[in-house]
Amino acid sequence: MNASSACNTSIATNHADTDNKAALHFPIYLDYSATTPVDPSVAAKMCAYLTEKFGNPASSSHSFGWEARAAVEKARKQVAGLVGAQTAEIVWTSGATESNNLALKGAAHVLRERGRGKHLVTVSTEHKAVLDTMHTLERDGFEVTYLQPGSDGLITTAQFTAALRPDTLLASVMMVNNEIGVIQPIAELGEICAGRGIVFHVDAVQAAGKIPIDLRRLKVDLMSFSAHKVYGPKGIGALFVRHNPDLTLEAQIDGGGHENGMRSGTLATHQIVGMGEAFALAALLQEEESARIRLLHERLWEGLRVLPGVLLNGSAEQRIPNNLNLSFDLVGEVSVAGQLLDIAVSAGSACNSANAAPSYVLSALGRSDALARNAIRISLGRYTTMEEIDYTVATLRQLLQSQPIAA
Repeated sequence: MNASSACNTSIATNHADTDNKAALHFPIYLDYSATTPVDPSVAAKMCAYLTEKFGNPASSSHSFGWEARAAVEKARKQVAGLVGAQTAEIVWTSGATESNNLALKGAAHVLRERGRGKHLVTVSTEHKAVLDTMHTLERDGFEVTYLQPGSDGLITTAQFTAALRPDTLLASVMMVNNEIGVIQPIAELGEICAGRGIVFHVDAVQAAGKIPIDLRRLKVDLMSFSAHKVYGPKGIGALFVRHNPDLTLEAQIDGGGHENGMRSGTLATHQIVGMGEAFALAALLQEEESARIRLLHERLWEGLRVLPGVLLNGSAEQRIPNNLNLSFDLVGEVSVAGQLLDIAVSAGSACNSANAAPSYVLSALGRSDALARNAIRISLGRYTTMEEIDYTVATLRQLLQSQPIAA
């Protein structure tokens, strides 16, 4: 058996395991916002580009390189297809963190050099990949306004407009918050930016494959994506860069001028193929999958909302059904997440899970330190079953009914 056959055999076995959805398998995984398993059909496509079709896409003198280049361009088209972009507007990166860095640093420095200003606008509940990048830009002499959301986690168009200045050159607002799942008014904010000539960046990592994105209509200049949130592999992402002669990015990685000079480095063909297949699959399944997950979300929330001390974090209406973020108003140092030994949930975003400080996102919503610390994010996905939801509800009911509720 060659390496490719071995890889495919392993994939077939894994796929058989996921088909048995009626039975419970422990631990139960309800942390899809942190990462998703690679879909077996995606992994199958990737394997061939590890063992057989291993050429360098930059090799232009033989068929191995041509085949790899064709696969890269097919994947670029697949990613563009999910979000309504042109194929040439997709730039490969190592993940959403790099995409955010390239978008914000790359655009801000060029725009400042052109005399467009030095002011940036973002939201205090953005992912650390945006916030830390903004802090770096502040050290480079830029001025940043951090908008504070309401108790529902949302900003308003009036609030956004009031923060803009004559020297505002770029704004960055995430489409779906990674901790609380709320959906910001991206279409309206994009219109405001377009009317003032402000470059608009959107982190769409938690939105892609979950809610419709049409960049033919949205007034968005830059948008970041990640494969491993959409049942693709880790270590690969993309940045949408709208085709506009006035929009130029300063490369953050030099050496070779790959990706039209925006991101140098040998392309990881197998990962790119995986991201393309994952996004293509999301395009086929998104409507059906969203409807199924909405039913799971409703059953989960209906089973928990009646319990004393349970508080929903973020808007109840403007949110994706994949996410349910709850705080527990309990007496004493009781960690709900720490007692769910056979259910994998998150106490915050994955990048902050080792941090003992309360969630900065929940603190921004006005939650006390106690409520921000005693919160869990339950996130549902492609392989979540109704049986897993019912088990989770029963487990949390039993746990909470034995705990004293804060007055």
